[in-house]
Amino acid sequence: MEKNKKHSKEQNINNTDSENQVNASDFSVEEINNENEAEQDVPEIIPDEEIKKLQDELQEQKDKYVRLFAEFDNYKRRTSKERIELIQTAGKEVIVSMLQVLDDADRAEKQMQETDDPAHIKEGVQLVFNKLRKTLQSQGLKAMESLHTDFDVEKDEAITEIPVDDKKLKGKVVDVIEKGYFLNDKLIRFAKVVVGK
Repeated sequence: MEKNKKHSKEQNINNTDSENQVNASDFSVEEINNENEAEQDVPEIIPDEEIKKLQDELQEQKDKYVRLFAEFDNYKRRTSKERIELIQTAGKEVIVSMLQVLDDADRAEKQMQETDDPAHIKEGVQLVFNKLRKTLQSQGLKAMESLHTDFDVEKDEAITEIPVDDKKLKGKVVDVIEKGYFLNDKLIRFAKVVVGK
């Protein structure tokens, strides 16, 4: 009998447990999804101070952007203006230095009209040429020495080749038609030369 009592107690406990258990089949899939959505739809409440702080930060970033854009626009205008001025006045220094040579050339021309002495005319013209050379050299111009040097395609432009009697002059520059020039050690004009063959 005690055995039966014990068995019936165990059955009662099992029945109570099964009554308290919730089976997944008791709920539909839609009800479970609706409960999950309801939990997700609840917006997080943001305090007013934090909203104000975020709005202030956004306004500050907008101001920085507008200022940066304006600064860049001003920079573009300024550099464009400076570039145009530089192009317009690029040769100003050279032209100003050449004005003295022009003045001397005018004086020499006037002197040539007043005198017939060829020695004075020659001396005046020579002074003008010397001043012109010195002025150009002071600006960085340097004449290239090509005569009796090996022909160099990097510096010389061969106009023609002529036969030479001296074997030492073969492949060398035997005559210069136009001098080559360097400006601040940069080649600005090739020398036009005649090469011996």
